[in-house]
Amino acid sequence: MNKLLFDRSSGNLGPPAFARIQTSALVLAIQPAPRLRFNGGEKEAAIEDDTGERVGSQAEPSTETKTWAHQAGVNALALDIESRILISGGTDSSIKLWDLEELTAGSKHTFRPTGIVPRTASAHKFGITHLSFYPFDSAAFLSSSYDHHLKLYATETLSVNASFDLNSIIYTHALSPIASHVLVACATQHPAVRLVDLRTGSSTHSLVGHHGALLSLAWSPTLEHILASGGIDGTVRLWDIRKSAGALGVLNMEDSTGITGTDGMGRSARARDVGKAHTAAVNGITWTDDGAYLITAGHDERIRVWDAATGANTLASFGPIIKNGHLSNLPLVVSPSLASSPGKEILFYPNEKELLMFELHEGKLLKRLKVPGPITAAVKSRTGERNVKNRITGLVWRGQAEGIYSAHTDGQIRAWLPRTAEDELLDKEEEGSLKRQDDDQDEGAKRKRQVLDDVFRDLTRQKITFG
Repeated sequence: MNKLLFDRSSGNLGPPAFARIQTSALVLAIQPAPRLRFNGGEKEAAIEDDTGERVGSQAEPSTETKTWAHQAGVNALALDIESRILISGGTDSSIKLWDLEELTAGSKHTFRPTGIVPRTASAHKFGITHLSFYPFDSAAFLSSSYDHHLKLYATETLSVNASFDLNSIIYTHALSPIASHVLVACATQHPAVRLVDLRTGSSTHSLVGHHGALLSLAWSPTLEHILASGGIDGTVRLWDIRKSAGALGVLNMEDSTGITGTDGMGRSARARDVGKAHTAAVNGITWTDDGAYLITAGHDERIRVWDAATGANTLASFGPIIKNGHLSNLPLVVSPSLASSPGKEILFYPNEKELLMFELHEGKLLKRLKVPGPITAAVKSRTGERNVKNRITGLVWRGQAEGIYSAHTDGQIRAWLPRTAEDELLDKEEEGSLKRQDDDQDEGAKRKRQVLDDVFRDLTRQKITFG
């Protein structure tokens, strides 16, 4: 650290390089932060047996207070452009807002919701599948649900400003982070990508090509009209929404060369219209923030990295530890290019009950972070309680290197924050200081007891007579 500061002060290291080194070290230092908790204010479920007596967790009083963000389970997370407001969607169709700026310098804090959208006539009827903020403004956010509806909410009032019925389950939706248009792409049970125009309030058109339901899609972060989608047919298709046909082609896992054209520069290249990206359903898609690479994940328990310019499979191998088998959108997060060394982006992969950190282009496993808590957990349902296998259902990245927040089926929202050697040293010093204070208090109490014992012994040794 001293050498870095010297190089920076002497001009040998520029500000961007210095910031990149610092943030890359913070990203690699990400660890679970169990002392940060999210309490949605829900009480433990009461279950009665046939005789009407309470049984289970409330039958016997417990000294430990249980807290949940959503007692029925958390399905989705989204973070606004300012990295301040976190919204969460539950299996019970509720939506909650959390202010992350409440966190102060201390390492222990319990967040409480600043706003709640309960299950009402105007809100969703079934569980939330995906949430997203407007890319340029935190004043509104979108939610999709198993009830076939896409809804637009005002962040301040939490009122529904618009509702769209797509007549099939919406597994996920996406807004372009850079586009001037406000088209929402929706992946549903229907084999066509549905595009909803928020300005006109209508479904403009569909992109046809997949065979079966769609589970994932993502807009290019650099080209506003380019969209990638993945479905249960194992294909990943690229679309240009300006074209009447729409389709640009498909990705083929057997092609490591890509489509380069006759001159090697992409000119006169033919679009590929056959091939599969995975041998099973594709439920995870994301881009690097510079738009150079596309990352996909499928039920064949493979992660593939593609060159976005040519469509070539880079053949990055992530090993046999990948788990993926749920019929839902899989959240994938790639660290920002400015938060890691050039060409060394880090992929965060939700592997059931652990968070895996991979070097993106080599597939090298950097960290295997275990999710705190039991493998199975009891969550609230309409009939009482049910046991579910705990897994990660949502991931959001905060800032340049301020950590990750994850949603879980056990009803918790968990934080994963950078923890460096300096943080460890400060915590040890704080613990040592508290221990010394406790020891001083114990020593003072011990001296007081000793004085009282001496006075008592002096009084009992003396013979007292009364006249």
